This record gives sequence, C-alpha cells and structure tokens, in this order.
Amino acid sequence: MTNALILVDIQNDYFAGGLWPVEEMDQVAQSAASILAKSREAADHIIHIRHEALSDTAPFFRPGTAGTDIHPCVTPLSDETVILKHRPNSFHETGLHNHLQRHGITDLTVIGAMSQMCIDATVRAARDFGYNVTVIADACGAKSARFGDVELTAPQVQAAFMSGLAQAYATVI
Repeated sequence: MTNALILVDIQNDYFAGGLWPVEEMDQVAQSAASILAKSREAADHIIHIRHEALSDTAPFFRPGTAGTDIHPCVTPLSDETVILKHRPNSFHETGLHNHLQRHGITDLTVIGAMSQMCIDATVRAARDFGYNVTVIADACGAKSARFGDVELTAPQVQAAFMSGLAQAYATVI
C-alpha cells in the first residue's frame, strides 16, 4: 500500500453551531464520508488530522472543547491514525512525515477544511516533501474572505485556492 487518505480538520467548530462555521460544510462532510468509506474498502492507509489551538482565547479549536472533536460523520476507527497539530500545516511539528515514511506512503489524497488555510498549507508541504498529492475539491471546504476592500465568496475562495494548488502542487479533481 502506497496511498494514504488524509482528512484534515473535519471538526465540529467548522459546522453550524461551531465557533467558525465553513460554508457548505455539511456537503463537504458528505463527500468526505463517502471518500472515507471507499478508502476503508480499498484498505488505504487513513490519517485524521485534528487541529487544536494553543490558547483558550483562540477564535476556534479551543483546547479541551467539543469544537476540536472530529465530526461524527468521519469518526476514526480504532486502527486509523489521528495526528494532533497546532498550526495550519499538518506536517509542522507533528509526526506526519515520519509516519508516512515508516509506512512506505508515496501518494496522498487530501480532503477537509479550510481550503484557503490548512488544506493549502498541508498540500504544499506534502509536495515539497516529494509526495504525489491529489485533492478532491468537493470534499474540501472554504470560507468567505475579505482582503482590504475585496470581499470573496466561499466559492471564489475555493476556486482561487484549488486553481493555485492545481498549477504546481497537486492533481485537483
């Protein structure tokens, strides 16, 4: 087995009622759950990434809160790896790279949230480490954003980040 599915930050705070809801997260989660089921059937290596802030005053993913829990739609099985991170890049100060190397993983499929932050950072780092990366766009969630006087809808943010990743970092489908 050389392929791993990496589910990034599919956590309660990104859903309605959470501290930082992502647009269309229910649809993203349905796609993610379907991909997860197929990966389990194929016996792919499965890794769940769980983000937890380092401060109780963080805007979301506050330590020890239900918002940091992985959403029930993609609950990890006992034989699936869960890696805790504290920064957007899932490789930063985690054991992810060593874990992948130990298991002979060369190809990654990445899904989760947010496209403009943790998905982007993780995919770019993965490619820099030499992994072949596929991103499944409809299983990734983006949040609307503002920069200066420019306001972007979630679909615009999603398109901007997926197009950037597709240019040099991943196959985006």
